[in-house]
Amino acid sequence: MADKRILMAGNEAIAEGAIQAGLDFYAGYPITPQNELTAYMAAQMPVRNRVFIQAESELAAINMVFGASAAGKRAMTSSSSPGISLKQEGISYMAGCRLPGVIVNMMRGGPGLGNIAPSQSDYFQATKGGGHGDYHTIVLAPDSVQECYDIMFDSFDLADRYRTPVMVLGDGMLGQMMEPVAFKPASALARPQAVKPWALTGCKGRQANIIRSLLLKDGALEALNQELQAVYAKIQQTEQRWEEYCLDGARVVVVAYGIMARIAKTVVASMREKGCRVGLIRPVTLWPFPAMPFRTGKKGRAKYLVVEMSYGQMVEDVKLALDCRAPVSFFGKAGGAVPAEKDIIKHIKALLNG
Repeated sequence: MADKRILMAGNEAIAEGAIQAGLDFYAGYPITPQNELTAYMAAQMPVRNRVFIQAESELAAINMVFGASAAGKRAMTSSSSPGISLKQEGISYMAGCRLPGVIVNMMRGGPGLGNIAPSQSDYFQATKGGGHGDYHTIVLAPDSVQECYDIMFDSFDLADRYRTPVMVLGDGMLGQMMEPVAFKPASALARPQAVKPWALTGCKGRQANIIRSLLLKDGALEALNQELQAVYAKIQQTEQRWEEYCLDGARVVVVAYGIMARIAKTVVASMREKGCRVGLIRPVTLWPFPAMPFRTGKKGRAKYLVVEMSYGQMVEDVKLALDCRAPVSFFGKAGGAVPAEKDIIKHIKALLNG
Protein backbone atom coordinates (compact mmCIF):
# COMPACT_ATOMS: atom_id res chain seq x y z
CA MET A 1 0.00 0.00 0.00
CA ALA A 2 1.33 3.44 -0.87
CA ASP A 3 2.60 5.55 2.02
CA LYS A 4 0.12 8.07 3.36
CA ARG A 5 1.17 11.61 2.52
CA ILE A 6 0.05 14.86 4.13
CA LEU A 7 -0.06 18.26 2.44
CA MET A 8 2.14 20.63 4.44
CA ALA A 9 3.98 23.91 4.11
CA GLY A 10 7.76 23.80 4.36
CA ASN A 11 7.72 25.57 7.73
CA GLU A 12 5.28 23.01 9.12
CA ALA A 13 7.31 20.10 7.71
CA ILE A 14 10.44 21.39 9.47
CA ALA A 15 8.54 21.66 12.74
CA GLU A 16 7.01 18.18 12.49
CA GLY A 17 10.34 16.67 11.44
CA ALA A 18 12.04 18.25 14.46
CA ILE A 19 9.39 16.92 16.85
CA GLN A 20 9.61 13.42 15.40
CA ALA A 21 13.42 13.62 15.60
CA GLY A 22 13.15 13.94 19.38
CA LEU A 23 13.00 17.70 19.94
CA ASP A 24 12.55 18.42 23.66
CA PHE A 25 12.64 22.22 23.73
CA TYR A 26 11.77 24.99 21.29
CA ALA A 27 12.15 28.73 21.90
CA GLY A 28 11.32 31.22 19.18
CA TYR A 29 10.12 34.70 18.37
CA PRO A 30 7.76 35.65 15.52
CA ILE A 31 9.10 36.94 12.22
CA THR A 32 7.83 36.54 8.65
CA PRO A 33 8.26 34.32 6.60
CA GLN A 34 8.77 31.58 9.23
CA ASN A 35 5.81 32.28 11.53
CA GLU A 36 4.03 29.04 10.55
CA LEU A 37 6.93 27.12 12.08
CA THR A 38 6.58 28.86 15.44
CA ALA A 39 2.78 28.55 15.32
CA TYR A 40 3.05 24.80 14.62
CA MET A 41 5.40 24.39 17.58
CA ALA A 42 3.04 26.39 19.82
CA ALA A 43 0.19 24.05 18.93
CA GLN A 44 2.02 20.72 18.92
CA MET A 45 4.80 20.82 21.51
CA PRO A 46 2.61 21.11 24.65
CA VAL A 47 0.16 18.38 23.60
CA ARG A 48 3.10 16.07 22.88
CA ASN A 49 4.67 16.70 26.29
CA ARG A 50 7.47 18.92 24.99
CA VAL A 51 8.41 22.46 25.99
CA PHE A 52 7.47 25.48 23.83
CA ILE A 53 8.37 29.05 24.79
CA GLN A 54 7.67 32.20 22.83
CA ALA A 55 10.60 34.24 24.03
CA GLU A 56 10.56 37.99 24.53
CA SER A 57 13.21 38.47 21.85
CA GLU A 58 15.54 36.62 19.48
CA LEU A 59 18.39 37.09 21.97
CA ALA A 60 16.33 35.46 24.71
CA ALA A 61 15.35 32.57 22.42
CA ILE A 62 18.90 31.54 21.50
CA ASN A 63 20.04 31.79 25.12
CA MET A 64 17.12 29.60 26.21
CA VAL A 65 18.27 27.05 23.63
CA PHE A 66 21.77 27.35 25.12
CA GLY A 67 20.40 26.49 28.56
CA ALA A 68 18.24 23.59 27.40
CA SER A 69 21.12 22.13 25.40
CA ALA A 70 23.48 22.45 28.37
CA ALA A 71 20.97 20.38 30.34
CA GLY A 72 21.25 17.61 27.73
CA LYS A 73 18.02 18.27 25.83
CA ARG A 74 17.49 18.39 22.09
CA ALA A 75 16.86 22.11 21.59
CA MET A 76 16.00 24.30 18.63
CA THR A 77 15.10 27.81 17.57
CA SER A 78 14.06 29.34 14.26
CA SER A 79 13.85 32.77 12.71
CA SER A 80 14.43 34.68 9.49
CA SER A 81 17.40 36.76 8.41
CA PRO A 82 17.30 39.84 10.74
CA GLY A 83 16.37 37.59 13.66
CA ILE A 84 19.24 35.20 12.92
CA SER A 85 21.61 38.18 12.99
CA LEU A 86 20.49 38.86 16.55
CA LYS A 87 21.12 35.22 17.50
CA GLN A 88 24.73 35.16 16.28
CA GLU A 89 26.32 35.94 19.66
CA GLY A 90 24.44 33.03 21.25
CA ILE A 91 25.42 30.69 18.41
CA SER A 92 29.07 31.62 18.94
CA TYR A 93 28.64 30.93 22.67
CA MET A 94 27.18 27.51 21.88
CA ALA A 95 30.10 26.73 19.57
CA GLY A 96 32.56 27.84 22.26
CA CYS A 97 30.84 25.63 24.84
CA ARG A 98 30.56 22.70 22.41
CA LEU A 99 26.79 22.60 22.75
CA PRO A 100 24.56 20.93 20.14
CA GLY A 101 21.46 22.66 18.87
CA VAL A 102 19.53 23.37 15.68
CA ILE A 103 18.89 26.83 14.26
CA VAL A 104 16.52 27.26 11.31
CA ASN A 105 16.82 30.31 9.06
CA MET A 106 14.07 30.84 6.48
CA MET A 107 15.86 33.62 4.61
CA ARG A 108 14.25 36.86 3.48
CA GLY A 109 15.50 39.86 1.53
CA GLY A 110 18.11 42.14 3.05
CA PRO A 111 20.26 43.85 4.16
CA GLY A 112 18.63 45.43 7.17
CA LEU A 113 14.96 44.62 7.66
CA GLY A 114 14.67 44.27 3.88
CA ASN A 115 11.39 42.61 2.97
CA ILE A 116 9.60 39.30 3.45
CA ALA A 117 10.32 37.86 -0.01
CA PRO A 118 12.67 34.86 -0.47
CA SER A 119 16.43 35.32 -0.63
CA GLN A 120 19.68 33.35 -0.31
CA SER A 121 21.82 36.26 0.80
CA ASP A 122 22.65 34.81 4.24
CA TYR A 123 25.05 32.24 2.74
CA PHE A 124 28.18 34.02 4.00
CA GLN A 125 26.68 34.51 7.45
CA ALA A 126 25.77 30.83 7.73
CA THR A 127 28.88 29.24 6.23
CA LYS A 128 31.64 31.63 7.34
CA GLY A 129 30.76 31.75 11.03
CA GLY A 130 28.44 34.73 11.48
CA GLY A 131 29.50 35.49 15.02
CA HIS A 132 32.90 36.11 16.60
CA GLY A 133 35.69 33.56 16.83
CA ASP A 134 37.11 30.72 14.74
CA TYR A 135 34.06 28.47 14.59
CA HIS A 136 31.77 26.82 12.07
CA THR A 137 28.21 25.60 12.08
CA ILE A 138 27.17 22.64 9.95
CA VAL A 139 24.77 24.08 7.36
CA LEU A 140 22.12 21.97 5.57
CA ALA A 141 19.98 23.24 2.69
CA PRO A 142 16.76 21.36 1.77
CA ASP A 143 15.18 21.86 -1.66
CA SER A 144 11.67 20.47 -1.11
CA VAL A 145 9.03 20.26 1.59
CA GLN A 146 9.74 16.53 1.92
CA GLU A 147 13.41 17.27 2.48
CA CYS A 148 12.50 19.97 5.01
CA TYR A 149 10.98 17.16 7.06
CA ASP A 150 13.71 14.58 6.40
CA ILE A 151 16.66 16.87 7.04
CA MET A 152 15.64 17.58 10.62
CA PHE A 153 16.55 14.03 11.66
CA ASP A 154 20.03 14.51 10.23
CA SER A 155 20.34 17.95 11.81
CA PHE A 156 19.82 16.75 15.38
CA ASP A 157 21.97 13.65 14.90
CA LEU A 158 24.85 15.71 13.51
CA ALA A 159 24.51 18.30 16.28
CA ASP A 160 24.75 15.59 18.94
CA ARG A 161 27.49 13.61 17.17
CA TYR A 162 29.85 16.58 16.90
CA ARG A 163 28.55 18.72 19.80
CA THR A 164 28.05 21.71 17.54
CA PRO A 165 25.28 24.02 16.39
CA VAL A 166 23.66 23.00 13.09
CA MET A 167 21.85 25.47 10.84
CA VAL A 168 19.07 24.58 8.41
CA LEU A 169 19.05 27.19 5.65
CA GLY A 170 15.79 27.63 3.77
CA ASP A 171 14.01 30.67 2.34
CA GLY A 172 10.63 32.33 2.30
CA MET A 173 9.48 30.46 -0.79
CA LEU A 174 10.42 27.04 0.56
CA GLY A 175 8.85 27.84 3.93
CA GLN A 176 5.53 28.93 2.44
CA MET A 177 5.07 26.46 -0.43
CA MET A 178 2.96 23.33 0.15
CA GLU A 179 3.74 19.80 -1.03
CA PRO A 180 2.80 16.26 0.07
CA VAL A 181 5.04 14.83 2.80
CA ALA A 182 5.50 11.17 3.72
CA PHE A 183 6.39 10.67 7.39
CA LYS A 184 8.88 8.09 8.58
CA PRO A 185 7.32 4.90 10.01
CA ALA A 186 7.08 4.70 13.78
CA SER A 187 9.75 1.98 13.85
CA ALA A 188 12.27 4.43 12.37
CA LEU A 189 11.59 7.01 15.07
CA ALA A 190 12.50 4.82 18.05
CA ARG A 191 16.22 5.59 17.86
CA PRO A 192 18.35 6.07 20.98
CA GLN A 193 19.69 9.59 21.29
CA ALA A 194 23.34 10.30 22.02
CA VAL A 195 24.51 9.81 25.59
CA LYS A 196 25.63 13.19 26.96
CA PRO A 197 27.95 12.66 29.94
CA TRP A 198 29.00 16.32 29.70
CA ALA A 199 25.48 17.68 30.33
CA LEU A 200 24.45 19.65 33.43
CA THR A 201 22.01 17.12 34.88
CA GLY A 202 22.91 17.37 38.57
CA CYS A 203 26.16 16.03 39.98
CA LYS A 204 24.98 13.88 42.87
CA GLY A 205 27.27 10.86 42.88
CA ARG A 206 29.62 12.21 40.21
CA GLN A 207 32.09 14.99 39.56
CA ALA A 208 30.50 18.30 38.57
CA ASN A 209 30.40 19.23 34.87
CA ILE A 210 31.37 22.76 33.87
CA ILE A 211 30.21 24.36 30.62
CA ARG A 212 31.71 27.74 29.77
CA SER A 213 33.45 29.61 26.97
CA LEU A 214 35.28 32.19 29.09
CA LEU A 215 38.75 30.65 29.42
CA LEU A 216 41.32 32.99 31.00
CA LYS A 217 44.07 30.56 31.99
CA ASP A 218 47.14 30.73 29.74
CA GLY A 219 46.74 28.36 26.80
CA ALA A 220 43.21 27.24 27.72
CA LEU A 221 41.42 29.07 24.93
CA GLU A 222 44.03 28.03 22.39
CA ALA A 223 43.55 24.41 23.45
CA LEU A 224 39.77 24.74 22.95
CA ASN A 225 40.30 26.24 19.51
CA GLN A 226 42.62 23.39 18.56
CA GLU A 227 40.01 20.90 19.76
CA LEU A 228 37.33 22.63 17.68
CA GLN A 229 39.53 22.69 14.58
CA ALA A 230 40.07 18.93 14.88
CA VAL A 231 36.30 18.44 15.04
CA TYR A 232 35.76 20.69 12.01
CA ALA A 233 38.42 18.82 10.04
CA LYS A 234 36.62 15.54 10.74
CA ILE A 235 33.28 17.07 9.68
CA GLN A 236 34.81 18.32 6.43
CA GLN A 237 36.22 14.89 5.72
CA THR A 238 33.12 12.82 6.48
CA GLU A 239 29.95 14.94 6.15
CA GLN A 240 29.99 16.46 2.65
CA ARG A 241 26.60 15.88 0.98
CA TRP A 242 25.33 16.73 -2.48
CA GLU A 243 23.08 15.65 -5.35
CA GLU A 244 24.23 15.11 -8.96
CA TYR A 245 21.81 15.34 -11.86
CA CYS A 246 22.49 14.65 -15.57
CA LEU A 247 26.25 15.13 -15.31
CA ASP A 248 27.24 12.55 -17.95
CA GLY A 249 28.77 14.43 -20.86
CA ALA A 250 27.68 17.81 -19.48
CA ARG A 251 29.35 20.79 -21.12
CA VAL A 252 27.72 23.21 -18.68
CA VAL A 253 27.14 22.30 -15.02
CA VAL A 254 24.71 24.46 -13.07
CA VAL A 255 25.44 24.78 -9.35
CA ALA A 256 22.50 25.77 -7.13
CA TYR A 257 21.08 24.97 -3.69
CA GLY A 258 17.71 25.08 -2.01
CA ILE A 259 14.78 26.39 -4.01
CA MET A 260 17.08 27.62 -6.78
CA ALA A 261 18.20 24.02 -7.33
CA ARG A 262 14.54 23.06 -7.88
CA ILE A 263 14.22 25.71 -10.56
CA ALA A 264 17.59 24.81 -12.08
CA LYS A 265 16.71 21.10 -12.22
CA THR A 266 13.61 21.91 -14.26
CA VAL A 267 15.79 23.92 -16.65
CA VAL A 268 18.34 21.10 -16.96
CA ALA A 269 15.62 18.51 -17.63
CA SER A 270 14.00 20.61 -20.38
CA MET A 271 17.32 21.41 -22.03
CA ARG A 272 18.43 17.75 -21.91
CA GLU A 273 15.23 16.82 -23.77
CA LYS A 274 16.34 19.19 -26.52
CA GLY A 275 19.79 17.61 -26.73
CA CYS A 276 21.70 20.22 -24.71
CA ARG A 277 24.48 18.74 -22.60
CA VAL A 278 23.68 20.36 -19.28
CA GLY A 279 23.90 19.01 -15.72
CA LEU A 280 23.41 20.07 -12.12
CA ILE A 281 25.29 19.81 -8.82
CA ARG A 282 23.17 20.64 -5.77
CA PRO A 283 25.13 21.13 -2.54
CA VAL A 284 23.11 19.78 0.39
CA THR A 285 25.72 20.69 2.97
CA LEU A 286 26.78 24.30 2.46
CA TRP A 287 29.29 23.84 5.25
CA PRO A 288 31.19 21.67 4.83
CA PHE A 289 30.96 22.65 1.18
CA PRO A 290 30.95 19.48 -0.98
CA ALA A 291 34.19 19.91 -2.91
CA MET A 292 34.36 16.23 -3.94
CA PRO A 293 31.91 16.31 -6.89
CA PHE A 294 33.89 19.16 -8.42
CA ARG A 295 37.11 17.16 -8.30
CA THR A 296 35.85 13.80 -9.52
CA GLY A 297 33.22 12.42 -11.90
CA LYS A 298 32.41 12.56 -15.61
CA LYS A 299 32.27 16.30 -16.21
CA GLY A 300 35.21 16.49 -18.63
CA ARG A 301 35.89 20.06 -19.69
CA ALA A 302 32.63 21.50 -18.38
CA LYS A 303 31.95 25.15 -17.67
CA TYR A 304 30.16 26.02 -14.45
CA LEU A 305 27.24 28.38 -13.86
CA VAL A 306 26.38 29.27 -10.26
CA VAL A 307 22.78 30.43 -9.81
CA GLU A 308 21.72 32.02 -6.52
CA MET A 309 19.22 34.41 -5.01
CA SER A 310 22.18 36.58 -4.01
CA TYR A 311 24.95 38.46 -5.76
CA GLY A 312 27.40 35.59 -5.86
CA GLN A 313 28.14 34.35 -2.34
CA MET A 314 28.43 30.62 -3.13
CA VAL A 315 30.60 31.41 -6.17
CA GLU A 316 33.66 31.66 -3.93
CA ASP A 317 33.25 28.11 -2.62
CA VAL A 318 32.70 26.72 -6.13
CA LYS A 319 35.88 28.41 -7.37
CA LEU A 320 37.83 27.08 -4.39
CA ALA A 321 36.49 23.56 -4.99
CA LEU A 322 37.48 23.70 -8.66
CA ASP A 323 40.90 25.18 -7.84
CA CYS A 324 40.99 27.12 -11.15
CA ARG A 325 40.54 23.95 -13.24
CA ALA A 326 37.39 25.24 -15.00
CA PRO A 327 35.71 28.60 -15.72
CA VAL A 328 32.95 29.69 -13.32
CA SER A 329 30.18 32.12 -14.31
CA PHE A 330 27.42 33.55 -12.15
CA PHE A 331 23.80 34.60 -12.50
CA GLY A 332 21.69 35.76 -9.61
CA LYS A 333 19.24 38.23 -8.17
CA ALA A 334 18.57 39.39 -4.61
CA GLY A 335 16.21 41.54 -2.58
CA GLY A 336 13.32 39.13 -3.08
CA ALA A 337 13.77 38.66 -6.84
CA VAL A 338 13.78 35.03 -8.05
CA PRO A 339 15.76 34.18 -11.22
CA ALA A 340 13.37 32.94 -13.92
CA GLU A 341 13.86 29.76 -15.97
CA LYS A 342 14.12 31.70 -19.23
CA ASP A 343 16.95 33.82 -17.84
CA ILE A 344 18.86 30.77 -16.60
CA ILE A 345 18.44 29.14 -20.03
CA LYS A 346 19.78 32.31 -21.67
CA HIS A 347 22.95 32.16 -19.56
CA ILE A 348 23.42 28.44 -20.19
CA LYS A 349 23.05 28.89 -23.95
CA ALA A 350 25.62 31.68 -23.89
CA LEU A 351 28.11 29.31 -22.24
CA LEU A 352 27.28 26.45 -24.65
CA ASN A 353 27.73 28.71 -27.66
CA GLY A 354 30.82 30.38 -26.27
